[in-house]
Amino acid sequence: MTVTQQPPYHRANGDDTPTVSLPAVGKRPPLLAQMGGPKGFVYSTIPVVVFVAANAFLPLQTTIVVSIAVGLALTGYRLLRRERFTSAIGSVIGVAVTVGIVAWTGSAKDFFVIGIWVSLAGFAATLGSVLARRPVTGIVWNALHGGRHAWRADRAVLRAHDVATLAAAVVFGSRFAVQQWLYLADSTGGLGVARVVMGTPLTVLGALLVVWAFRRSTKHLTGA
Repeated sequence: MTVTQQPPYHRANGDDTPTVSLPAVGKRPPLLAQMGGPKGFVYSTIPVVVFVAANAFLPLQTTIVVSIAVGLALTGYRLLRRERFTSAIGSVIGVAVTVGIVAWTGSAKDFFVIGIWVSLAGFAATLGSVLARRPVTGIVWNALHGGRHAWRADRAVLRAHDVATLAAAVVFGSRFAVQQWLYLADSTGGLGVARVVMGTPLTVLGALLVVWAFRRSTKHLTGA
């Protein structure tokens, strides 16, 4: 004999109609939480603040040693908190690469040179994709959905990704313009301030438009 298991239910307000108790649907975490939350902002800010502050009062070689020590300490702290090893080790790798360039060139401002040129590359890629009528956010959305949607044929979706990708281009372009100007002006302190102010805050603003474009695409093309 086959026994059919009935779903759990309860009776509300004296009604005998079974009410199925569905599992609660988890909500998507807030955007800032998905990007590492406030801790992610702090982790990316500490090495910059330490380097700029140390460089203001200490010889360059001592500044390099202090920066590496802080990177190692930050990595150890994150590992003690049982964060993923790949995320935690990024704290010291990022510092090691940037101070390595500083040690090689002998110029403190070169601590920021990688970020400056990454911003230029990001600006060229995002703006170029819009001009080619293939905005990169749309390509990413389609890839995440199996690459089977004709998203460029939907004007509303294409326009949304144009806006989102142009927002990313503005973020990258403004970072490059400001930081390159400060780099040429030999303003290491100014570069530190610009890196912090134009880092996570601008990224969050740009990401909001990307999320909007993704949701618009999902609604138009999948009906979800």
